[in-house]
Amino acid sequence: MRKAITLLLLGLLVSCTNNLQPYHARLYVFGTLVDITLYADNPSRAQQAFEIVNAGFQQFHHEWHAWVPGGIIMRINEAIAAGTCIQVPDSVKAFILKSQRLTRLSNGLFDPGIGALIDLWGFHGEHFEGPPPPDERIQRWLRQRPSILDLYFQGNRLCSRNRLVRLDFGGNAKGLALDMAIDLIRKTGIHHAIVNIGGDMKALGNKPGERLWHIGVQDPSNPNRLIAQVTLKAGEALVTSGTYQRYFDWQGVRYSHILDPTTGWPAHGLVSVTVLHPDATTADAAATALLVAGPHRWRELAHEMGITHAAVVDQQGRVHLTPAMKSRWKPLPNRDSP
Repeated sequence: MRKAITLLLLGLLVSCTNNLQPYHARLYVFGTLVDITLYADNPSRAQQAFEIVNAGFQQFHHEWHAWVPGGIIMRINEAIAAGTCIQVPDSVKAFILKSQRLTRLSNGLFDPGIGALIDLWGFHGEHFEGPPPPDERIQRWLRQRPSILDLYFQGNRLCSRNRLVRLDFGGNAKGLALDMAIDLIRKTGIHHAIVNIGGDMKALGNKPGERLWHIGVQDPSNPNRLIAQVTLKAGEALVTSGTYQRYFDWQGVRYSHILDPTTGWPAHGLVSVTVLHPDATTADAAATALLVAGPHRWRELAHEMGITHAAVVDQQGRVHLTPAMKSRWKPLPNRDSP
């Protein structure tokens, strides 16, 4: 059932352009809150855009969640496990090919084919509490090492060389959803909007009056506070991946949901990575890969992936920026997030 949308008129801007007014809607999907702010010339146009995006999100969540029965990803995983090929739509083929390219660029540190490892750690659901899996089972997975790169196409028939591949796009699905939402809003004739999915954002146009968007970045040590403000230009996305977002504690040790495919264990060394890029799907994958790469390899990997704007926070709370990110990153004194 389609969820109701609350439409809020945020108030008239002092210097509105072409009588545009800001409208806001809040949705709950992907297990997180989605906030959309757009500028329209009347409430009905805004409501139409919100309804279209909400419908797209609900379908996306059903189709792309790796553990939802009947969804396309579940059907693909079942076919792979059975050793059979499966016909997929053009959109699914394009996204898998794009994800394979990002996996190659990341040297395998981002890999949506590790769903079985995610399941082994218990991170496939909304609730997880440990304990860590036995090391013997992790080593067995490593010896088998399924990867999205094991997949290949015969036209639109998707096949796998490894029956142990399990797709899970948790590492870049939010980025894809951001790109999708902005595209849907644009098609309604709206030219100024920003979409926020659990703190990851993408902008459509600038704010009316050619102003830039100003986005707060969470402090990993206290997500209720901000450590910086980043300026976002038209068409850009800002995505953060962090070990503080989903984890469980077991016998005094914290285990993050971001797993290193090369070791089978949660990534460590960095606590968060923020990436700015025009393509939210790429930003999402890169943020995950750079976090897995750790403090000594993230800069080299960013270069290999074509990421020019990145900020990382290490275990000591120190912030490291790429040269291009320095002009966008404004450190803030610790304060509560709005």
